[in-house]
Amino acid sequence: MSVLDELREQRLEKLKELRKNGINPFPYTFVQKNFAEDIIKAYSEESKGVKVSVAGRLLSIRKMGKASFCHLRDKTGKIQFYIRKDKISEKNYKVFKLLDIGDIIGVEGEVFQTRTGEITILVSKLILLSKIIRPLPIVKEKEEGEEKILYDQFADKEMRYRRRYVDLLVNQDVKDVFINRSKIISNMRTFLEQKGFLEVETPVLQPLYGGAYARPFITHHNTLDMDLYLRIADELYLKRLIVGGFDGVFEIAKDFRNEGMDSEHNPEFTMMELYVAYQDYYYMIDLVEEMIKFICNKVFGKTEITYNNISLNFNEKWGKISFFEAIKKYTGYDLFDKDENEIAEAAQKLNIDIKDLAGKAKLLDAIFGEFVEPELIQPTFILDYPVELSPLAKKHRDIKGLTERFEGYVAGKELCNSFSELNDPIDQRERFTDQAKMRAQGDEEAMVIDEDFLCSMEYAMPPTAGLGVGIDRLVMLLTNSQSIRDVILFPQMRTKEE
Repeated sequence: MSVLDELREQRLEKLKELRKNGINPFPYTFVQKNFAEDIIKAYSEESKGVKVSVAGRLLSIRKMGKASFCHLRDKTGKIQFYIRKDKISEKNYKVFKLLDIGDIIGVEGEVFQTRTGEITILVSKLILLSKIIRPLPIVKEKEEGEEKILYDQFADKEMRYRRRYVDLLVNQDVKDVFINRSKIISNMRTFLEQKGFLEVETPVLQPLYGGAYARPFITHHNTLDMDLYLRIADELYLKRLIVGGFDGVFEIAKDFRNEGMDSEHNPEFTMMELYVAYQDYYYMIDLVEEMIKFICNKVFGKTEITYNNISLNFNEKWGKISFFEAIKKYTGYDLFDKDENEIAEAAQKLNIDIKDLAGKAKLLDAIFGEFVEPELIQPTFILDYPVELSPLAKKHRDIKGLTERFEGYVAGKELCNSFSELNDPIDQRERFTDQAKMRAQGDEEAMVIDEDFLCSMEYAMPPTAGLGVGIDRLVMLLTNSQSIRDVILFPQMRTKEE
C-alpha cells in the first residue's frame, strides 16, 4: 500500500470514529457571517471580543498541549484561530482531534490579537462541514527578503490540468488567473454594451460549418438522422443578423476546431465575435485599441502589462504595417503580386518545407508565420491581407489583389482578426467556389459553400465591419500565462488510466 493510500485509509477510519460519536461529517449548512479579510482589516482595540462566524478549509494545525493555533482559508484569504480545550464543548474538542489538513470547517468565536500581532479567533464552537478523504499536496511558504519561496508545490503540470480542483486549492496564483479571466470577459462585455452592441447567441450545432479555415468536429442527431458540425466560428450566423436589421451584435462563445494542440491551441476555445453595420476595418482598429486599454485599466489598474519578462504598452497607438511590407521587412522578399511558383521558390530559399503547401494562401501563411509573427512583440496591426487568405473580407478599395483586413499581434501571438466584411453576394459566391476547388484538391480546411448564407446576402447586407478576439490568448497575455492550458479551467487531455 502506498503512503497516499495509507493516509486515505486513516481518514476513512476517522470518518467511522466521527459517526460512532454521533457527529455528521457532512452537515447541510453553516451560517457564514464573516470573512477573513474583513475581520483582519476591521480589527481595532474597540473590536476586541467581537463575535464572528467564519468557514473555510483548514490549512495548518500547531498543537501545544491542550491548546492549538490553526489557520483556515476562505475566499478572501486566511485567518488564524485558537482552540483551547476548556473553551469549547467536549464534543467539539473530539471533532478537533479528528481533523486533518484540508477539512472544511466552520468556527465561531471572539476576535483578539496575539502578542505577535496576528489577528486571531478564540474559538467557542467548531463544526466539521466536510471531511477530506484524499490528502492535499501541502505547499509551504517561506519569505526570503521580498521574494516568496514555495516548497513541496503541486507542480506536475499534467496532473494539475487533470485535477484542476486540486491545483486551485493549493496554488492561489492559479486561482487568481481564473478570477482575472472572469473579470476580463466581464469588462469586455461591459465595454461592448456601453458602445451599444447587443449580445446574442447563435447555434453551436450547425448543418454546415464556416467562417474560418479549420476542420470541424462531426456529430449525429438521431431524431433528424443527420450529421451536424460543432461550429468553428460564429461569423456566418452573426452576419445573417446584420442582414436581419441588427446594427451591432456580438457573441462570446465556445468554438471547436478539430486540429492540432499546442501551447496556443486547444480544440475547444472561447472567441468574441462582433459585427457592426455601416463601418469598416478602420473603425475596428480604433475599437480594439480602446477596448484593450479599457480592460487593462478596469482589471489591473494599468495599461503596461508584463508578459514573459517583456513590458507591453497598451496605452499608446498600436503599430501598423501591411502584410506584404512585413514579409519584405523580415525576409527581404517582395512577394506582392507574385504567382504561386515565385512564392514557392522564395519559400524554398527561406528553408520552408513546401511539400504539403498547395496554393498561394498556404505558402504565404507559412512564410508569415515563420518569419514575421515572432517579430511582432509590441501591439501591432498587420493590414491588407491577400484575397487568397481572406475569403470573407471585402476587396481593398485602392489596391488590387488585397482585402481590407487586419490582424492584431502582441508578443508574437495573433490576438484578433478584423475585416471590412464582404457584402457582395456575387463576389462571395465566386470565393466560396474557389474554396470548393481547394477542397477538391485535398485542402480539408478550405470553406464549404453555404447556400443559405449566400441567400441571406442577396437580401442586401449593409457595409459591415467584423472583429474576432481570441479570449484565451488575451487572458494569456494579460495574466502572463505561457500556455493556453493555464487559462482554460479544464483543458482537453488525452485519456489516461489511473
